[in-house]
Amino acid sequence: MALADNFAGGPGVYAVLLGEADSAAAGAAGLAAKGSKKFVLLVADGPNAGAMEKRVANSLSIYGAALAVTLRYSAGDGAKTVDEMGSLVDAPDAVIVASGNGSPSPVLAALKSKGIPGKTISVVGTNRWLEHPMDPLFEGAFIATLDPSETGPIADRFRTTYNYPADVNVAYAYDMVALTAGIASAVGPDGFSKKTLENPNGFRGSTGLFRFRADGSSQRSMPFYRIEKGALKLVAKSTSGF
Repeated sequence: MALADNFAGGPGVYAVLLGEADSAAAGAAGLAAKGSKKFVLLVADGPNAGAMEKRVANSLSIYGAALAVTLRYSAGDGAKTVDEMGSLVDAPDAVIVASGNGSPSPVLAALKSKGIPGKTISVVGTNRWLEHPMDPLFEGAFIATLDPSETGPIADRFRTTYNYPADVNVAYAYDMVALTAGIASAVGPDGFSKKTLENPNGFRGSTGLFRFRADGSSQRSMPFYRIEKGALKLVAKSTSGF
């Protein structure tokens, strides 16, 4: 169980923290569930871009929506990629911007110059946006991400025991200890198998419902937000891309 930032997972090594692919897939699903059908994915070029596209496309298919096109971009060519998008897709319902390690602001500036977001086109961001200062260009975008202050039922007990408040990292760690202890208690050492850990029904913890995939990545349900006046405003208590 890998409690590492921005780790995509691997065979037998399960990523615990929310990944950008799951955030993008859940954010897209949040709009698809409300009726959006045609999506564009702008994804920062890199080793995870292909997996990102597959996860988002699969998520949209659950709701009868689809990716019209996926465009990869690299630092400095965001405006060019947005121009290319305009020539390839007519009137998408939403544009997903998966920015990876970089700031999404250059791509968002190029989209804004085209009137996006607008009355008919929405923008979906990811949890990676929130690693950067809240930019006015983020305004109006939708993001599926964990609530950083959400620690479920453990907050009071944690503060009493350790004399400082729990944060979402505490909740992640708590969930992994609870999961492994629960498996050991229920079925013993033989319970630590791919079949058990990759149970498609998943597990429920203080960070919500989550499950592990065969490739080591995780999928989570999480709150769905819209950025308004530089802050996350709750749209739905839970959305997921699976």
